[in-house]
Amino acid sequence: MIDMSARPVFDEELNLFRDQVRKFYDKALWPHLDRWEQEGVIDRQFWLACGEAGILCPGVAPEYGGLGLDFRYNAVISEELFYAGSCAGITLQSDIIAGYIENYGSDEQKQEWLPKMVSGEAITAIAMTEPGAGSDLQGVRTTAIRNGNEYLVNGSKTYITNGQNADLIIVVAKTDPAAGGKGISLILVEATREGFKRGRNLDKIGQHSADTSELFFEDVRVPLTNCLGEEGKGFGYLMNQLPQERLGIAAQAQAAAQRAFDETVKFTKDRKAFKQTIFDFQNTRFTLGGLKAKLQAGWAHLDWAIARHLQGKLTAAEGSAAKLFHTELQWEVCDAGLQLHGGAGYMNEYPIARLWRDARVQRIYGGTSEIMKEVVARSI
Repeated sequence: MIDMSARPVFDEELNLFRDQVRKFYDKALWPHLDRWEQEGVIDRQFWLACGEAGILCPGVAPEYGGLGLDFRYNAVISEELFYAGSCAGITLQSDIIAGYIENYGSDEQKQEWLPKMVSGEAITAIAMTEPGAGSDLQGVRTTAIRNGNEYLVNGSKTYITNGQNADLIIVVAKTDPAAGGKGISLILVEATREGFKRGRNLDKIGQHSADTSELFFEDVRVPLTNCLGEEGKGFGYLMNQLPQERLGIAAQAQAAAQRAFDETVKFTKDRKAFKQTIFDFQNTRFTLGGLKAKLQAGWAHLDWAIARHLQGKLTAAEGSAAKLFHTELQWEVCDAGLQLHGGAGYMNEYPIARLWRDARVQRIYGGTSEIMKEVVARSI
């Protein structure tokens, strides 16, 4: 891996934090990763350990139990997690959901949920995608209709990260179905509510240890105070949070790409064919040389985007471009790395196989590469 201490966007304090995160993952993540992959879900104990180690929701204000740190700390946690070959849903909670609650939640909602999210006592999810609505969120059909002093929530969601474990779900629903995007609201639904049901833990190509579920809402009653922010403003809230969400995915992708590259260099320098190492073949060296140049540019771009975000200047188009570039790079590096592993690359005992499987969805969730290109193109 590159020398992270030389990155201009970080400082000595961040480097020390990175070292602590690596040591924590070595102890709390690595020994269990294969088991979690087989079981399809991550132990709640890991969430509690993350909370105790201070790596859940680091940006949450101290008054709600957090550390009040900037996004660089989130980036370190994400980079080290994906470099380790894990896709645990802690980044969803830290990078995305905490921001929704802290930015739009009432005092009561913040006091109720943020401390538990920081400690790992509460696991959260956000339910956007439906069987008939993906990137076009204005097409959601789940409803939350006023009924006295309650909302009656009905609908179904799919591909929901943390769905099997979630204690709280932010549900994207239409409180005014006739108003299109202006009728979308964000509704907090506790998993204990009558009428809420979890479907199956979905069988995915990759990211096996990240529980991904169907969720069903049948006449689920929640109080009107469970509306996150203002009614009818949900679509705007979703758009406001997208730059950070996509920047987080970009950081994950860049780190996973670096791990795939490092694994490939290690393998090709060790494996021999025709009386020389695979690394000594010109094709291998040219492939790896080209990838290293792209990774170098990728780290520089990622740091630029993080710096822009810290200044509050990262635009929707820039965040989309970051996700597009880094997830496409991740796939390129993982696929080339698997090819240079030869038949071994198709064997699950080699890390490159998991890295390759897990990479594929990065170009889909958080906005497909095609949607990212459209967002960028609109800014031209």
